[in-house]
Amino acid sequence: MRVYHLSAECYPVAKVGGLADVVGALPKYQNQAGLNAAVVLPYYNRKFVREHQFDVVFQASNLLSTRRYEFEILKERDNTLGFELYLVHIPGLIDREEVYSYPDEREQFIAYQLAFLDWINWSQQSPDIIHCHDHHAGLIPFLLQHSALYKRIAKTPVVFTIHNGQYHGAFGWDRVTLLPEIDMMAAGLLEWNGG
Repeated sequence: MRVYHLSAECYPVAKVGGLADVVGALPKYQNQAGLNAAVVLPYYNRKFVREHQFDVVFQASNLLSTRRYEFEILKERDNTLGFELYLVHIPGLIDREEVYSYPDEREQFIAYQLAFLDWINWSQQSPDIIHCHDHHAGLIPFLLQHSALYKRIAKTPVVFTIHNGQYHGAFGWDRVTLLPEIDMMAAGLLEWNGG
């Protein structure tokens, strides 16, 4: 059973809080239990990444509103963590040192999610489960169900775990153009407090 964990943090690659501890441990235990679990993180220019070797396993481009961006999926070569580690690298957007607190953080995490979905979709993969951790991966369940772009993988089961309910990743409707084409009849499922 192929399981992809999507998270902004994973110990020891990038840790800010407890989210990193969970995502750094759960896939190991799943693999020991006979699953095939992997973690997909945004690329961070941090010590772990600089000290390990990665191979490019996928390259493509996509739109974020009107901005075309190139992205690549990198895979850690030596599998040192007890699970496969993949990084979403987008030069100029997802290639920085810190995990949070950038003024374009919403764009970063939306692009991260879209790059993951495009990789899975375009490479013809069929994961058994996509496990989304916190709001950084929170659009994936909606996009699978309400964007025609991902019709091929729309039936993929999704687990969504909220580790810290204090942070929502909310943004205004003025930024809905960052999303790919969606069924606007379902947009109410995204609405929260006017945003």
